Order: sequence, then structure tokens, then C-alpha cells
Amino acid sequence: MKKIRIVTDSTADIPKELVEKFNLTVVPLKVHFGESTYLDGVNLSASEFYKKLEQSPLLPTTSQPSPLDFVDTFKGIHDQEEGNVSIISIHLSSALSGTYQSANLAKNMIGNEVDVTVIDSKMASYAIGIIVIAVAEAAESGKTKEQCILLAEQLIEETVVYFVVDTLEYLQKGGRIGKASALFGSLLNIKPILSLDRDGEVYAIDKVRGQKKAFGRLIQYLKEYAGDHKVRVGISHGEAYEEVEQIKEMLHQDFEISDMVITDIGPVIGTHVGPKTVAVTMYKIL
Repeated sequence: MKKIRIVTDSTADIPKELVEKFNLTVVPLKVHFGESTYLDGVNLSASEFYKKLEQSPLLPTTSQPSPLDFVDTFKGIHDQEEGNVSIISIHLSSALSGTYQSANLAKNMIGNEVDVTVIDSKMASYAIGIIVIAVAEAAESGKTKEQCILLAEQLIEETVVYFVVDTLEYLQKGGRIGKASALFGSLLNIKPILSLDRDGEVYAIDKVRGQKKAFGRLIQYLKEYAGDHKVRVGISHGEAYEEVEQIKEMLHQDFEISDMVITDIGPVIGTHVGPKTVAVTMYKIL
């Protein structure tokens, strides 16, 4: 049986220790501050990014890897494993970025030379990562390529993510909402609770005044989803350390958790949601 290797991109926000543990290949997206370009997670860490974001008068922009970046990645793995490899490449929602399309173009450019399956996670941040890690665990336990792909598809359907942004400013700067909405939200301390729909697009499910209430509502949505099932959880955040402790305590009170990963929201996702964002990802263990 061929060895299975997992490729993802930097927006999965997977902690370095898990990347190393499962020998994952992470293709970086780019972040642009004016004339300066950085590779997400390579020469710009999350903490460095949030410092720059605070100091920069302009909102940074982001860009996807090119198809050639993926061609080099896929061929590199193929050569490293001497051809005895199946690659499963799991990426940021195609509704939010062209990263998935770049990986697909690379697969078509390579043809049958390399065994690659490209998957649209329809997720962002550790909502991608939690799926990638589950698939990597399955591969390590001896599951076939087909079983790993089926697991990825199932988890894409079953995983939920809810996130609370600290301010609407970054969504407004990125063109997601109007200036009036951003100002209105800031004045009234409105905290929108956002999620990703089945097509992988961001949508607002609720708006609550104050962070404590927002976290309470977020937990309520997760309880409605999970019921009495044991769950796997990921918390990703934009330097919101105190907030993470609050949400972590709330989660432990209300859920039977088999595994919890806490990770940083990296530069690319951070550009669009801003600092102090907290996201909770969950799937039921059936």
C-alpha cells in the first residue's frame, strides 16, 4: 500500500508540534504590508503579525499560493517518497480564497505523474486543521487513501465553527460590511457571532452586546449541535489569551471533550478578522 502524505495550507493554523508529529506539508499563503511581502507562518509569525497590524496605518492584503507552488510541493513529496505515495491536499474554503483552485490546477498540470486528491474543506483556520489532524491520524493508523478521503468528506459535513470578533473594523476594512454597521457595532459594543455555511462562506448568525454574552450564546449553539456526544474541540484566537481561558472553562463545564487544541489565528485569517477574535471548532465523536 502506498504511503499517505497530507498537504494543507497555512490558513489551517495548525500548531507546529502537530505539523511535525504528523509530517504534514503546509503551503504558505502570502501577506502584504505595503511593499513588503511575507509568507504566512514562515517569516511572519502570528505575534509579529498582530504587532505590525497594530502599527500599520493600512490594512494588509493577502494572496494565495500559485499553481506552481503546489506543483513543486506535490512533485517534491513524490520524489521524497520515491513515487510510493498518495497525497491528500486539504485547503481553505474555495468561497474565501483561490487556494483550492491553485492546488487543483497543479494536480491537472501534473496529470497522472503524481497521485493527488485535492479537497475543498469549506472551512477556515483550525476548522481546517481539526479535519487535517483527524485524517493524518487515520493515515497513521493504517487506513487506506479511500478511507481517509471519506473521513475528510464526512468531517467537512459534520464539523461546526463559531467565532466572535472583537471589532467589526477589520470586516469593514475588508469590504465585508459597511462603515455605518462597523461604527454602530463599536458604539454599542456589539459582538457578532459568525460561522461558515455549507458552501464555506462567512455569515452572521447572531449579534450580542458584550463579549461575555457572546461567549454564552456561542456555547449555547455548540450544545444544540453536540447534545450529549463526546466531542473534539479546537480553539483558535488572535492573541486573546484571557478570552481563551474563559471559553475553555465554559467548554469543560458543558462538554465531554476527548481532545482540545488551542492555536493562534495566523496572519492571513487575522487580516480579515482582526485581533482578539476567538473561534471554536467542534465535531461529535459518534
